Amino acid sequence: MDFTAAARRIAVIGVGNAYRHDDGVGWAVVTGLAQRGKHHPLPRGVRLICTDGDPARLISAWEDVHLAVVVDAAYAHQGRRPGRVHRLRPEGDLPGISRGETSSHGFALSDTVCLARTLDRLPGELLLYAVEVADISLGTGLSPQVAAAVGPLVQQIEEDIVRHVPADR
Repeated sequence: MDFTAAARRIAVIGVGNAYRHDDGVGWAVVTGLAQRGKHHPLPRGVRLICTDGDPARLISAWEDVHLAVVVDAAYAHQGRRPGRVHRLRPEGDLPGISRGETSSHGFALSDTVCLARTLDRLPGELLLYAVEVADISLGTGLSPQVAAAVGPLVQQIEEDIVRHVPADR
């Protein structure tokens, strides 16, 4: 196996809208990874992508990758704790964490995963991080609880990437 090709086949995708407060958490995590990469580079070829959650763009972003890590804001209907991070796999129970009716992108991430599965366009491995939100009204900046989750999530995703890249590179 070509290990360089394997590294290129990893994508970290932040979903959201930076102009709807906490809905920008996915983009904030991607930005955090890019900034850390200046001092602690990610493996060569790892792609960092921000998208608005449009299903076609999201599916295109993870097409032909070995590992896709997707970060999105989420609303938990019960026991909501802004800033709590859920690590999900598509074969698990995605409906427990979903977009609210006030979603800034009209298609739930779980619906996009189902569509991609139906179209046979899922990546080799898909890892989803859903961050519970406090505020998705119009405006910029993350709530304190959600902002506090960004740094640890950046570190977790770096660890996920390292686990998927051979050590002898």
